[in-house]
Amino acid sequence: MSSESAVSTDPLTAHWQRNLAVCVFGSFTTIVAMTLLLPFLPLYVEQLGVTDHAAIVQWSGVAYGATFFTAAMFAPLWGRLADTYGRKLMLIRASLGMAVAMSLIGMAQNVWQLVGLRLLAGLLGGYSSGSTVLVAAQTPKARTAWALGILASGVMAGNLVGPLIGGVLPQLIGIRQTFLAAGAVIFITFLATTFLIREDAQATRKARKASRGGWSGIPDKRPVVAMLITGMLLMLANMSIEPIITVYVQQIVPDPAHVTIVAGLVMSAAALGSILSASRLGKLADRIGHWTVIVGCLLMAAVLLIPQAFITAGWQLIGLRFLMGLALGGLLPCVATVIRHNVPDNSVGGILGYSTSSQYVGQVTGPLVGGFVGGHFGMRAVFLGTSVIMAAGAAFSWLSRPRHRTGPS
Repeated sequence: MSSESAVSTDPLTAHWQRNLAVCVFGSFTTIVAMTLLLPFLPLYVEQLGVTDHAAIVQWSGVAYGATFFTAAMFAPLWGRLADTYGRKLMLIRASLGMAVAMSLIGMAQNVWQLVGLRLLAGLLGGYSSGSTVLVAAQTPKARTAWALGILASGVMAGNLVGPLIGGVLPQLIGIRQTFLAAGAVIFITFLATTFLIREDAQATRKARKASRGGWSGIPDKRPVVAMLITGMLLMLANMSIEPIITVYVQQIVPDPAHVTIVAGLVMSAAALGSILSASRLGKLADRIGHWTVIVGCLLMAAVLLIPQAFITAGWQLIGLRFLMGLALGGLLPCVATVIRHNVPDNSVGGILGYSTSSQYVGQVTGPLVGGFVGGHFGMRAVFLGTSVIMAAGAAFSWLSRPRHRTGPS
């Protein structure tokens, strides 16, 4: 506790615990709002005038992916602006922008407006990535991975709860009213961000002036590049499995009526495992070293993927995905922490923005690769190929780790 009380006098870190609580709440609510449309998006597309079944599926995919497309494009820009004008200001912008965009989605009159507003939501949003920047910059370095693990748990909880709410709420109040309700909840996040988050502007300006900003100000770029690639590979490996889970479950579950239930449990098991492990792995990484945890988790995931290719029952896949979620839960917080420890204070936002973009690249590429491999080489090839990717990522991270440091980084 002595080290924690010592850093509490630093104006840069004085309010980190309160800010963390607000960021967790805000990230949870915004992710819930962004994911609750998954169960009813095709129904909304049909309400907007699309009647052909194939067209409904295609427009649903375009509308869902549109947000990630613009979010990936603009994440580095918002990160740089956060470094320049303040991290709190970017969270205010994101929460207010998402509240407006989400409410407007509920007023769309045709599918083109829906896609355009989803693009707008990705452009104006980014609350969870902005929270990562704020928490990484303001938390004492000895607690960074733990704090980012808590934040990641909030994000993953939002990913888990959002579709569940989306499966129930439209039946009670209607689809359009569901979007309006989501906008109202995000507006509460906007108010909490505006009035509860504290950022010492003078201390932040002094920290920015203390060192050069941008990529040129990073003394050792190799660890940062390694983390950008690791984040991309992690999301690619995670998302490569998503398109084939339901089809894979069909092959091992004899009763067709249970396929969707088992597939949902498989997807939820990984998310639940990550929620449970994120903060614990972050705390462990703060103690034994972030590189050690990153390499160990990647290797554990690579090993767990192999038996997933040879399972014979649904419960086996559920259990293995839960264990894999436990292994992967702390990876993204550790990636952000390594970047934080290797980047000057006045460049944290911009570089973490690039990290977010690299993860979105993996998120978009993963399903494409998984679907192609699964369609041409079989389902088992996806799991085995993803295992190889995870093992290669572990080897790359191990070779890229700094060797001159003795601290936990």
